[in-house]
Amino acid sequence: MVEIKTDTALDAMREAGRIVAQALAAARKAAAVGVSLRELDEAARAVLTEAGAGSPFLGYQPSFAPTPFPAVICTSVNDAVAHGIPTGYWLRDGDLVSVDCGAKLDGWTGDAAISFTVGTPRPADVALIDATQRALDAGIAAAMPGNRIGDISHAIGTVAQSARCGMPADFGGHGIGRHMHEDPHIPNRGRPRRGFPLRHGLTLAIEPMLMAGGKDAYRTGADGWTLHTIDGSRAAHIEHTIAITEEGPRILTLL
Repeated sequence: MVEIKTDTALDAMREAGRIVAQALAAARKAAAVGVSLRELDEAARAVLTEAGAGSPFLGYQPSFAPTPFPAVICTSVNDAVAHGIPTGYWLRDGDLVSVDCGAKLDGWTGDAAISFTVGTPRPADVALIDATQRALDAGIAAAMPGNRIGDISHAIGTVAQSARCGMPADFGGHGIGRHMHEDPHIPNRGRPRRGFPLRHGLTLAIEPMLMAGGKDAYRTGADGWTLHTIDGSRAAHIEHTIAITEEGPRILTLL
């Protein structure tokens, strides 16, 4: 069931989203050559604790996962697309890192992700991150009252296709609000004018995941969580929680 939020609820989700943005900023600031992924999780966790917010990631166990998720952020490095577990891995010069984070405050949830390089960036990684950002921007721009979920999906897929990037077909965006994952599902490819209609008060997490090798296939790592590109190519993941409003899309996960 899809819940349409009141304007008061949207304001409450904005506060949860602000904390997500702060936690992501803290994790990115902590990221440097020689820093462990676990230290990025600690930086984000400190932000949530100080804000009095909970983590929808910590202890989360969907049907595909063999164990509850053990951290407040996902850290996916190089060929990891999403859902990476923060470990003792030390970041290296040239790594491409995607960090996904959620926060729950006063019963409302925010969810967002960023991708960045550590140390000396590879031009191909910079181009991949740029394409992923453009795909997100296109999806957000299509999130207007009167459009449908398929318009968002089509906008994202068009950018990915033009960049010759693959995307994991089984994963995409989702509704969000009282829970991290709500209806409707938002595929990262689709046909315009199809799917659930967009109206004021609908809140969505839009999250393109682009794989540089151009293939849509992926594999799940030995931890049962991390999604990897099938060909070892690099991946990027960028996400915002947004609200559909009569004035246009409102991004809820900004600083």
